[in-house]
Amino acid sequence: MINRLMGMPESFSEHGREIDFSLELCHWFMALLFIGWLIYFIYTIVRFRKARNPRADHVGATSLAPYYLIGGVVIFDAVLLIGFDIPLWTERVTQYPDEKEAVMIHVIAQQFAWNIHYPGPDGIFGKRSPKLVSEDNPIGLDSNDPHARDDVVSFNSLHAPVHKPVIIRLTSKDVIHSLKIIQMRVTQDAIPGMNIPVWFVPTKTGQYEIVCAQLCGNSHYRMRGILTVDSEQDYAAWLKSQPAFGGE
Repeated sequence: MINRLMGMPESFSEHGREIDFSLELCHWFMALLFIGWLIYFIYTIVRFRKARNPRADHVGATSLAPYYLIGGVVIFDAVLLIGFDIPLWTERVTQYPDEKEAVMIHVIAQQFAWNIHYPGPDGIFGKRSPKLVSEDNPIGLDSNDPHARDDVVSFNSLHAPVHKPVIIRLTSKDVIHSLKIIQMRVTQDAIPGMNIPVWFVPTKTGQYEIVCAQLCGNSHYRMRGILTVDSEQDYAAWLKSQPAFGGE
């Protein structure tokens, strides 16, 4: 329900329902908290108005109700964090699927585009070096590495098969960027010098927008890409149709 109220798009990843439930729970709680404190605020204005209290009382109210309210908020926050958010976060950052059963993809961000690097039929990523970066070789693949010759590099176009774990290893060539695919409920910073993994399992074929969620320069607005979720057969056919880095 909260997705419709907030205008959020539908989730198409296996973990999206848990993310959305946590968001919905938090927003309904904040709505109740807002209404509760608003009622209390109005009550205090009426209860302690000047007409009824012409002289200041330094003792003030002695009711314990505000303390009970604050205690209830603290307890609810603890339940939300310990019972829902921390276990969900822990699962996402520690319980990665087996790489042998997943699709491994490297994403290298730059101002203002996404470079997508797939291993070739050998299943091994070729070596990369910043010294080899050029207009024709935007991620610096080493042509002398035999594992690099069958690799595939695409620009702003990420393909993945449906119903299969996708592990993205994310880095940046220049400044901090942030990979965001909202329908997959994925957001992860890309930091120069770091190789950060993020994963999801898409549940529906289609095309979904990739955006940069971190202000990264004067053309940040056009740092967009497309995630295409294919059937396994279409994904294999697409990958086979792409030119290899070494022309193989």
